[in-house]
Amino acid sequence: MAQDSDHNYRENLAASLTKIEEIFGVQLKYEPKLVEGKSLDYAYWRIRQGNLEVSLTAVLAPFDLTFFKEDASHYTIKPFQYHKKSRSAAEEQLDFLASTYHNLEEWENRKALLKACIMEALALEALPAAPNNAPIVNERKIFEGYSVENIALEVLPGIFTTGSIYRPFPLGENLPIVIMPNGHFGQGRYRESQQIRSATLARMGAVVVGYDLFAWGESLLQFDSEDHHLAAAHSLQTWNGIQWIDYLTALPETDPQRVGITGGSGGGSQTMLLSAIDDRITVSVPTVMLSSHFSGGCPCESGKPIHLCGGGTNNAEIAAMTAPRPLLIISDGGDWTHSVPELELPYIRRIYGFYDQEDLLINSHFSQEGHDYGFSKRQAMYPFMAKHLGLNPQSLLNQLGQVAEDNITILSEQDLQVFGADGSLLPAHAVQGREALFELLEGN
Repeated sequence: MAQDSDHNYRENLAASLTKIEEIFGVQLKYEPKLVEGKSLDYAYWRIRQGNLEVSLTAVLAPFDLTFFKEDASHYTIKPFQYHKKSRSAAEEQLDFLASTYHNLEEWENRKALLKACIMEALALEALPAAPNNAPIVNERKIFEGYSVENIALEVLPGIFTTGSIYRPFPLGENLPIVIMPNGHFGQGRYRESQQIRSATLARMGAVVVGYDLFAWGESLLQFDSEDHHLAAAHSLQTWNGIQWIDYLTALPETDPQRVGITGGSGGGSQTMLLSAIDDRITVSVPTVMLSSHFSGGCPCESGKPIHLCGGGTNNAEIAAMTAPRPLLIISDGGDWTHSVPELELPYIRRIYGFYDQEDLLINSHFSQEGHDYGFSKRQAMYPFMAKHLGLNPQSLLNQLGQVAEDNITILSEQDLQVFGADGSLLPAHAVQGREALFELLEGN
């Protein structure tokens, strides 16, 4: 080992990693550019014999690098990403969290602490009051067994959330509600699969809304697509979801005691978050998102420090805050939800056990599938929503016992736009751009 004049035992990072490989008998995989030109003082002294992961952390952390365990003898080194951790680190955190509450009272105390902190982190109570302006509503379109109308709510002065509401036709009364926060799938609420599940749930007897992400869809009339990556998007999307619940529960045809929520990917993040902080939600189905080692790579999912609450939390604990309300976790083998059956589900089931309500927690895992809200995942969601919201799928069942998705009219983006294809119906007082948004938020 080379020593500098100050006897700091300085060594380059590549050599330090080679030394770790030799000592622990493992292989470390990384791109050479990650270690090129990097060295650190007391490099070999940072290696703790008998503890590989502590050694890797000590050597890598000064360069904002981290590691992921692939198997017992192979590790991958990558740039540090705050929203990702290794599975072993997630297991350690879940074990620690579980050790801090042993009964219902201790869990309820933890839940209350988390909820208060999440609300503070999102700064929802500091937002300007929603204007008491009438929503902007387009003409209702009637189809076979359901209707669709496009609607915009002014959720902050000059800021709108836009969506499409699907209702049973004929309408009926005392109808349950399902809100569908969008994820980062292409086309957002215009996506065919989104329209299919919205229309199908409406045919089963629910009033359903799918709404745009912040700085997606018609929100692009007010903001640039890059603005979706503002941390403020985390707060605004959560606020939008709350406002949609406010609006739908006040309709004369709905039952405010039956409110379901489901979304995939980033919409799954919103599903877990809204279920944790809004007790009006009675049934929750986060899809292809729940993980203890991934908290969402978009600022709209983790831009505000909600995962630092309570000394540190993760999406498994946030999802567990839904307890004892019915919770269906839809997961698959092709993304970060691959570990749900073995890792996150037992942890959450223990919390449901505090309420003696383990039967209200279900996991539908599709080990051979990937990151989507496709047919099989929808077929898992429909009966769960039907059971816990009092929907009627019987008339839609096919010979295989599946909920048929036939005879649904897939509308164009233009047909689903509130403000028109050219945006000409956007109100003149609408806020334009991030600077105006910041001025609104900071001026409150």
